[in-house]
Amino acid sequence: MKLLQALKLSFLFLILICVNNYSQTNSKYNQHDVFDPTFLIEPGTVYRSGSGMPGPYYWQNTADYVINVKLDPEENLISGDVKITYTNNSPDNLTHLWLQLDQNKFNPKSRGTAAAPVKSSRWGNRNFEGGYDIKSVALIFNNNNYDADYLIDDTRMRIILPDALKGKGGIIEINIDYSFPVAEYGSDRMGTLKTKKGIIYEIAQWYPRMFVYDDVLGWNTLPYLGAGEFYLDYGDFDFTIEAPTDFIVVASGELQNPNEVLTVDQRERLAEARRSDDRVYIRTIDEAKALDSVSNVSDYKTWHFKMFNSRDISWAASRAFVWDAARINLPDKKTSLAMSVYPYEVADDSAWGRSTEYVKYSIEFYSKTWFPYTYPVAVNVAGRVGGMEYPGIVFCSYKAKGRRLWGVTDHEFGHNWFPMIVGSNERRYMWQDEGFNSFINIYSTRNFNNGEYKSRRDSARKILDYTLSDTSEAIMNYPDVIQFKGLGNNAYFKTAIGLYMLREIILGHDRFDYAFKEYIKRWAFKHPTPKDFFRTMNSVTGDNLNWFWKEWFYNDWSLDQAVDKVQYVNGDPKEGSVITISNREKMAMPVELKIIEKNGNVLFKKLPVEIWHRGSTWSFKVKTTTQLDSVIVDPNYQLPDIDQSNNVWTSNYKLKK
Repeated sequence: MKLLQALKLSFLFLILICVNNYSQTNSKYNQHDVFDPTFLIEPGTVYRSGSGMPGPYYWQNTADYVINVKLDPEENLISGDVKITYTNNSPDNLTHLWLQLDQNKFNPKSRGTAAAPVKSSRWGNRNFEGGYDIKSVALIFNNNNYDADYLIDDTRMRIILPDALKGKGGIIEINIDYSFPVAEYGSDRMGTLKTKKGIIYEIAQWYPRMFVYDDVLGWNTLPYLGAGEFYLDYGDFDFTIEAPTDFIVVASGELQNPNEVLTVDQRERLAEARRSDDRVYIRTIDEAKALDSVSNVSDYKTWHFKMFNSRDISWAASRAFVWDAARINLPDKKTSLAMSVYPYEVADDSAWGRSTEYVKYSIEFYSKTWFPYTYPVAVNVAGRVGGMEYPGIVFCSYKAKGRRLWGVTDHEFGHNWFPMIVGSNERRYMWQDEGFNSFINIYSTRNFNNGEYKSRRDSARKILDYTLSDTSEAIMNYPDVIQFKGLGNNAYFKTAIGLYMLREIILGHDRFDYAFKEYIKRWAFKHPTPKDFFRTMNSVTGDNLNWFWKEWFYNDWSLDQAVDKVQYVNGDPKEGSVITISNREKMAMPVELKIIEKNGNVLFKKLPVEIWHRGSTWSFKVKTTTQLDSVIVDPNYQLPDIDQSNNVWTSNYKLKK
């Protein structure tokens, strides 16, 4: 009897081996490519640990700014000066410095203009004579004054120092007098908008800024071309903006002189807003409508702001603003202030009248879920810019309303976590801020106002139109290299879907959330690389996820899971069913199956990614009582499976009587 049973099992095993071998010859899958033991194995350093955390000798430089500028609407000009106090915390002595001159992109001779397509693009700007006019550059160094030896190359300035700036604490002061004309369309990062009561100015990249010198690449001096955003050191900001008297100015940071620039009513309303969970108008719709049609620009007043431990600052100004605000409730009983400014033309509650509600919810949700918001204000500005983020302030399209306004507001404020708090290098790794932010947007949108704007953008199958297109590329590319048509799907959506699958399918909520929050805590106000993120997730979750990083982020591979066949043990379903599945494309993922018997009994089966360690097919046994009706792989449609026709097996099998 034992011999007969052994022969039966051996025969079944041989059948399965034949099926496996047949399937493998028709598969693109290679387990050695996916589970590559040489991938991401470079040892950690004293600056960055192999576990993904900052090393014991991690360092980063600091840049503190004092800025004073004047906005002249008649000349369409911003002019002023900046004092940069730069501290070299690196172990290296620096013989030269590099500064960013982003306004030079808005010049017809810039690299960014030359690299823009003939047809209009989001980052194009061909018909504007913009750029910095640098009037002087001076240094205070080792208690001596110097005229700087500097060279301007497109969006970069190099300063050769009279002596090396010592490592581990050397300090230099750089003073620059400058001006620039304000572009009407600043590549969707800044610009101006004409409204019935005046021009709205959204001002960014408005002062010379330090490039980052780090332990990974030294000076990070990629030019500003448009798609690649910014990489900046942290520091403190003290800045003033001189604007016409009837202008309202909002900015990153906290207003220092409200008594000098606000009316008594505005100050009282602002104080009320700090105590209110509902919006309070600081300047009402009727007050904005009552403004004279022409501004008197002969009189000016100066707005003074401060911002601490930030990588950047930005601001907006207009006489046309309606202004409302409400309190933001943060963890540990802390608060911030949500504010919105917009022209009265879009002030109704179908549009910008709900902006502060959106800002407040977004900031509160992310603060509770991931990491507390760290800035004193959160300002949403309606203007020409479609959607752009800066610390404590964002620019969103004045045309946006309803679902669209919620989406752009929530997305841009999500950036205050990535990359404002977690300061990744946007110019090299757009996905590390846009994709992470798009991922956390999934959950905020799902929860806002009982799902008012809930969508199915969290479905991995929604990415298939992109991944199967000619424009599909690997995520791990420079943003300025990725095709224009695919940039949004690549850096935003594909990255977000990757993290979503990691949380919902591979790791589960508990393990993912703990590790993701640990990544944020480790790298808050620091400069993580992609490997720091990958290694943190590996180490903290306890899983070697290198197979996933390689296939989803470093390669442009596809997934095709299939149900190949069903066999009954000894031809009798009461003795169990053996199901054979296959992996037909290059990617591997865990497998979820729904198994339905003829008697209506439903079984669910989850298989880990390790089933694909030794090949492209896998057979497993399930306990059954009757013939199977169907077997469905990925029954909840959570995976980006490119061929759904082979996801379902149905029975035409009839038992012999």
